[in-house]
Amino acid sequence: MDKKAFLVLADGSVYQGYTFGAESDSFGEVVFCTSMVGYQEMLTDPSFAGQILVPTYPLIGNYGTNEQDNESGKIQVRGFAVREPCLKPNHYLNQKTIGQYLADNAIPGIYGIDTRAITRRLRLSGVMMGMITSGKTPQQALEELHGMPDYGSIDFVKEVTSTFSYHWQPEIITTGYHIVALDCGVKFNILRILKQLGCNITVVPCTSSAAEILALNPDGILLSPGPGNPELLDYIVTNIKGLIGKKPIMGICLGNQIIARAFGANNFKLKFGHRGGNHPVRDLATGRVYITAQNHGYAVDPDTLKNGLEVTHLNLNDGTVEGLRHKELPIFTIQYHSEASPGPLDNTYIFERFLQMIKESK
Repeated sequence: MDKKAFLVLADGSVYQGYTFGAESDSFGEVVFCTSMVGYQEMLTDPSFAGQILVPTYPLIGNYGTNEQDNESGKIQVRGFAVREPCLKPNHYLNQKTIGQYLADNAIPGIYGIDTRAITRRLRLSGVMMGMITSGKTPQQALEELHGMPDYGSIDFVKEVTSTFSYHWQPEIITTGYHIVALDCGVKFNILRILKQLGCNITVVPCTSSAAEILALNPDGILLSPGPGNPELLDYIVTNIKGLIGKKPIMGICLGNQIIARAFGANNFKLKFGHRGGNHPVRDLATGRVYITAQNHGYAVDPDTLKNGLEVTHLNLNDGTVEGLRHKELPIFTIQYHSEASPGPLDNTYIFERFLQMIKESK
């Protein structure tokens, strides 16, 4: 019998279950994700850094885990809370159960809890800090939790970024564009898709200066997704200001928020965020609606847009900004994840649009 564990939320609510994965305590912002599959991609998505993830789908781990489905070099979540983990996965690529995968990466999990009730609470009250514990009483956990720093006060980008520059799959394509990806928490599938489109890709740390990036002589610059509060990233915003007008730029998710800040706009925290693979987004230029993958807790304030930025995409669930472009410069952004993983691949054309923008700018 697995050891008893608790998920304790900052509002005092307690959910009792059992441990799986690592048998340790962990705290973070508790969020839910509505994707029905892709749990390994979720776990390794750097945008989940600092968070305890609650998938709404009740059975997790039924196809196991493998090396191919990682979206970064490690599990990024602080903890994993599920209704039921599968003990006997069935898939030809399977290497480990979800429990073994968590344990090998020292990530605690809790199962046997009512994830529907947790999701409803987060939707009503908003995301909040929480703790998974198997060694403390709920009251002890709550007292410790109230002394922890708030999620929005921590720069998680510096925790997930690469500490050095590197070439993604380094064989050179002589006819391909050279893309520099600023790693704020880049997902591997972004790099895979750009490589499939014939690009040469250099990934650089989030602290790279404008001069260092321009010295690489890129044809285009991509600002990656990433975790946390964009209002803490002044050092990245300053460097991006030095790139504006020099090279074509595309931003994804956090990259969208950073570019908005570079042009003087503000961001705000969403009540419970957008996390899942079924979010409808309207392209205002064509009127077409796309089903998108999303993973963010902040959004651009459209009332603060200025200096040539305009909205190109809107979320049809809540009307928030899902894309921007500059009226004159070769710059555009999206708030959703065109690379999916997990989610629909309907939006990979966005990368082709980026390469077309590079071609036209030349």
